[in-house]
Amino acid sequence: MSIQKVGIIGAGTMGNGIAQACAVSNISVVMVDVSDAAVAKGVATVAGSLDRLIKKDKISAARKDAVLARIQGSTRFEDLQSAQLVVEAATENYELKLKILKQADALLAPEVIIASNTSSISITKLAAATSRPDRFIGMHFFNPVP
Repeated sequence: MSIQKVGIIGAGTMGNGIAQACAVSNISVVMVDVSDAAVAKGVATVAGSLDRLIKKDKISAARKDAVLARIQGSTRFEDLQSAQLVVEAATENYELKLKILKQADALLAPEVIIASNTSSISITKLAAATSRPDRFIGMHFFNPVP
C-alpha cells in the first residue's frame, strides 16, 4: 500500500509537528481536532515553524506555501477516511486514547494502518482496543517533531 495521505488526530504540539513532517515530505495531511480554534492554532504553529526556516534560508516562501497547501485542517473525524495511515496524537490519557482509537477503528477501512504517538502507554493494550492489532503501530515522535 502506498501512503498518499496521513490523517492526524490532534493538532497540538505533537500533532502539528507530525503534520509538518509529513507535508514537508510531500505527503498530504488531514489534521483533525475537536475545535476550529485548535485546528487553526495547529496550522498557525506549522506556518510559524516554516517562517523560521525561511529566515534561516532553509526553505523558500514558495516551499512554505506548498507545504501548507498539503495540510487540511478539520473538526470532522469523517475526513480521516481518505487517509491510508492515521496517527493518534492526543494527550497522554489512556481513556481518551481508547475512545479515539475505537472511533477511528469503526470509521476507517480495514486496510488503513492506525498508529499511536504515545510515549508511555502500552501499544499492545491500545492495539487490543481495535479490530486490527496487526495493522496498529507505535510511532512515537520526539518533541519537537520537525
